[in-house]
Amino acid sequence: MKTFSFSLVLDGVNSNTPHLEDALFEAGCDDALVCFYGNTVYLEFDREAESFHSAILSAIKAIENSGIGAKVISVDAGDYVGISDISTLSSITKQSIALLKDGKRGAGNFPNPVLRLTSQQPLWRWGDVANWLANNHKIDNELARNAETVEAFNLALELREPRKCDEILTLTHALQNQRTEMCV
Repeated sequence: MKTFSFSLVLDGVNSNTPHLEDALFEAGCDDALVCFYGNTVYLEFDREAESFHSAILSAIKAIENSGIGAKVISVDAGDYVGISDISTLSSITKQSIALLKDGKRGAGNFPNPVLRLTSQQPLWRWGDVANWLANNHKIDNELARNAETVEAFNLALELREPRKCDEILTLTHALQNQRTEMCV
């Protein structure tokens, strides 16, 4: 068994929820630190499991079966990252990341940003960057696989909301039809 570190963000509970810590502990979250950002609750886990996937899944099940109305809404917060986040997650300096991003160092073809808060603050998908870094021998392949696992969990957590799932399915269908029409 290996120890995996990750965070889960909760909904349905807040910093004022009575007996929050006790209920989570009794539900099997004795390997987590309960944290607060304002009223938002998140748990920082160091969980032993056979795989990163099973560690996350078992933690979600424990939280949601705790009987306090808690629901996991995201794993970590690392789907979208800036240069500082990439540096922290990869243990590569910000200066080195900037040189890789600009093609001044390394193999080139650094992933393109997917979001921009401003022209000076682009955001990348951590999974894309982690895969690129792993393929270029800058980080371990396991870190890249874990980034993909987090991305998949976050999508699954979002899709389990019926309203969002319906909207996403409608948009996916519309985009597939558009693609089919363009290819004919």
